[in-house]
Amino acid sequence: MKKNFLAGVALIWLTMAGCTSSRIVSSWKNPDSNQRVFKKVLVLGLMNNEERVLRVSMEDHLVADLKNLGYDAYCSCDEFSPKMFTGMNESEAVSKLRNSGFDAVLTVVLLDKVKERQYVPARVFHSPYVIYQRHFWGYYTTIYDRVYSPGYYETSTKYFWETNLYDLNNNRDLLYSVQTRSFDPSSAASLSNEYSRMLVQDMVKKDILVKQPVPVKAF
Repeated sequence: MKKNFLAGVALIWLTMAGCTSSRIVSSWKNPDSNQRVFKKVLVLGLMNNEERVLRVSMEDHLVADLKNLGYDAYCSCDEFSPKMFTGMNESEAVSKLRNSGFDAVLTVVLLDKVKERQYVPARVFHSPYVIYQRHFWGYYTTIYDRVYSPGYYETSTKYFWETNLYDLNNNRDLLYSVQTRSFDPSSAASLSNEYSRMLVQDMVKKDILVKQPVPVKAF
């Protein structure tokens, strides 16, 4: 019985440790925008070369979730080179996308990635030592044990994101913008999966995206 309990605790701990903590910091919807049906959506990740694996994973997951809603979506990493707009002005860049059939662009930008190293003491107590403070020796031995027990250092990684949705057919309007933060993802895939679902759900909630009807096949 005890073994089963310990195994259950270990499983819960491992599950929690493997979770990615992502949350929306702020999101904005253009007050003049309504639900729009796009014919072809480009998911465009903007990250440096060191984050190419994450960029591809993020684009793939967003494309998959958009397709699940019925949108015709594509990864920029499959459609264009990383320097797709080099030497172009705004008009030329937009024309390039429109000529490829795209009428909307969903950008995913990694604004910042911060690594923090902090010391974690072996024993951490946040409550005041009321009982031990009554006598010197009880207080001294308790604090001594806390201060001199060996701890360890851990490194955490924080990601700061921004995603915008643009309508290329309507004066290149910004329809939606969201800023998010992710903390210590277990992998690029888990981060991308959670981020994508969170964003798409928020866009549906704000009536930016809508589930597309399944086309009826002719027989």
